[in-house]
Amino acid sequence: MRKHIVAANWKMNKTFQEGMALIEDVYKTLDGYKPNCEVLICPPSYFLGAIDKKYCDKLTFGAQDCSEHTSGAYTGEISAPMIASTVAKAVIIGHSERRAYHNEGSEMLAKKVDQALEAGLRPVFCVGEKLDQREDGTYMEVVAKQVKDALFHLSDKDFAKIILAYEPVWAIGTGKTASADQAQEMHANIRKVVAEKYGQEIADNCTILYGGSCKGENAPELFAKPDVDGGLIGGASLEASKFLPIIKAFDK
Repeated sequence: MRKHIVAANWKMNKTFQEGMALIEDVYKTLDGYKPNCEVLICPPSYFLGAIDKKYCDKLTFGAQDCSEHTSGAYTGEISAPMIASTVAKAVIIGHSERRAYHNEGSEMLAKKVDQALEAGLRPVFCVGEKLDQREDGTYMEVVAKQVKDALFHLSDKDFAKIILAYEPVWAIGTGKTASADQAQEMHANIRKVVAEKYGQEIADNCTILYGGSCKGENAPELFAKPDVDGGLIGGASLEASKFLPIIKAFDK
């Protein structure tokens, strides 16, 4: 059975003091409550080496990106082995902001996925279409190609470790959200594409998250869809009081 996951992508937010306080706040909000999902927190990487392991009994931690290189003269880069030497168990790869602002394409992203897997990290691999691709009707093909080009070199065993995250670019940070039916349509198609390559069992066990202005108000409807296994949450993850209702959406 595939995992339900609610993941927080803090992006470039929070000072060290603010971030450590937020981790404590999220941890405390889960006191006496057992979520029906894994709670994954992905802060800026400089937090990861300072996070107390006591938090790991309720929370899983991850990074927001990793280098496609293992080590070397790559100033400013952070490698997957560096991330794996902390409490982190996962890493976001291929977020639309990395694709747009850092020109990350499928060839580079495939290398990052390989680095993450080699280091023992679970890649949270992001895919999604732009507004013009949604409007011209090519969105299914666009997302399928993103999955195939960066991931279909993997063995069955390695692909089974991938977490997918569908984020319609037009809904990230805009306040717009794909309807639950739109999300379900895309998630079902992604699962179909995976099944065609890796078989139905691996596809059925693949966790596919929805991202894109997901919040407490719309999470229950989104998560009720059969192929939506949780969320990759941006802005609503920056306050524990806004994040908790999304986690609790799996109680409904």
